[in-house]
Order: sequence, then structure tokens, then C-alpha cells
Amino acid sequence: MRVLVTGATGFVGSRLVPALLAADHEVVALTRDADGYDGPAEDVREGDILDPGSFEGALDGIEAAYYLIHSMDSGTGFAARDRKAAHNFQRAASEAGVSRVLYLGGLGETRERLSEHLQSRREVETILEKGSFDLTTLRAAIIIGNGSSSFAMVEQLVHRLPVMVTPTWVRTECQPIAIADVVSYLVGVLDVPETAADTYEIGGPEVLSYQELLRRTAAVAGRSLHIVPVPVLSPQLSAYWVDLVTSVPKSVAHPLILGLKNRVVVTDTRIEELLPIERTEFETAVERALGVAAEPAPERPAERARAD
Repeated sequence: MRVLVTGATGFVGSRLVPALLAADHEVVALTRDADGYDGPAEDVREGDILDPGSFEGALDGIEAAYYLIHSMDSGTGFAARDRKAAHNFQRAASEAGVSRVLYLGGLGETRERLSEHLQSRREVETILEKGSFDLTTLRAAIIIGNGSSSFAMVEQLVHRLPVMVTPTWVRTECQPIAIADVVSYLVGVLDVPETAADTYEIGGPEVLSYQELLRRTAAVAGRSLHIVPVPVLSPQLSAYWVDLVTSVPKSVAHPLILGLKNRVVVTDTRIEELLPIERTEFETAVERALGVAAEPAPERPAERARAD
């Protein structure tokens, strides 16, 4: 299948391209800087989803497209940019006759008040649903891997703070997932026709509180960590001390920190029946993210099917 990957040089896209090639798909990589692309895709197109007229040609002959665009690293106003980009892409993909679009969104219960970051992910999903193509959405929580902004905050915090004074959000539950598993699901749903025009939730094998996530990451890194939850410390204040301790840009760190108040856990497990992959254990995912263990080579999702 001829497939377009937007955000082909990003954290997810750079891993998705070789996995799609390994699954015998013909891949077109879309990036804002074609000259700087050093990935395995042979067909590389330059364009900016925020700039109509610059990217539409990359959709010619495309059967399926992965939408992996977000604008948090561009500073404040990211939600408006994300809406604009989604509208631009939805119109262009519809006009080009793309059959399927696959989108990686975020977990979070809509009955709760979602953070701006999670609400933006849901808005993009709603915009893409209005296209003439079949939209497959995969919703994930924190993705564990080298290059993940969320995990970069975790890693730097446990390396630089032996004692951590935190707000009560550290007791909020999440379901972290390894980047290798995310890629397997993204590739896998493309080859399962019944996943077209549907939404699925993906997560790792364990549900953890953020406190557990921090402590277990510290243990893998060989660090000692003491966490002291303080009720009067709000997520907003936490975002500012994260600025002082980590190198994650404020424009990225603040929306992510404010999103920690939302419980992000899988409640719909249908994907496990459709794509029964062997999910990566949390410690293994962290070892790979820290460079202690190597990331697995790209393989077909069927080859990662768990033994019954």
C-alpha cells in the first residue's frame, strides 16, 4: 500500500517509517526539511501542513496517511495551530481521495475536565472525523522512549532530584506504553480492515500512578528517589519548578504537567483481540529509552503476536 507519513522525522514518525517499510508498504515521508531527512524512506516530500499549497502534492496516489502532527513545541497558542493544521490536512486528504487516515491521539475521559493538551488532541480527532476518508484513531497515554517529551521530563527529574516535593497528582493513574508497541499498533491497524472508521485505546501491560512511574524509572536508572506529596502544591506551580530542573521547553512541559491531573487509562480493550501483540514490560521500555538496552528492529505486528 502507498502510505504517507506526516511528521516523518519526529519521535513516532521516525520509527514508524522503517516499520512500514519492513511490512512491505510503499512509504512517502513528509517533512518540513527534505534536505535534512536521513531516514530510510526513498520518496521524501517537503511541506508544512500549516502552509496550504506546500504539502498537497505529497498526497497524490496515497491510499492511507498517518497524521502525526502537533504544535506544542512551537510555543503558546499550540491548540489554535493544531486546529488549523488539522483543517488543512482534512481538506487536502479528502480532495486527494485518500481512503484512510490514521491518527495518534491521547487517552482521557471526556466526562472529566481535560487539560488543554488533551483537549487539543480530541479537537484534532473531531476535525479529522469530518473528512471523506475513514479515520482510525489510536489513543495513548505517556509513551516511553528516547525522544518522548513526557519521558524526557521523567528521566531528568529522577536524575536531578533525589527528593521530590510534588502535588497530589502523583497519585493519578496512567498506563504508559513503549514506543515499539505504539508503532506495532499503528502498522497493525493498517492491515486490519475492520479498524477503519473506529477509535481504539492502547496502553502497556500495567496501570501505574505517576509516583510509581517515577520510582520505577529511578530504580532502572540506579537512582534513589524520595517523593513527598504536598496538597498545597498545584500542577501550575509544579510546571514552574520543572522549568528549573529539566531542559524540556516550557511550551512543552507546562501543557504536559497540567495534563497529569487527568486519569489516562485504557477502558476499551478491543484492540487486544484484533492485534494481540506481546506488549513490552515497563522496565524494559525504560531500559530502551535510557539506552541501557537496544530498541528492537522493525518487524510485522503478526511476528510480535503473544503466545496463547
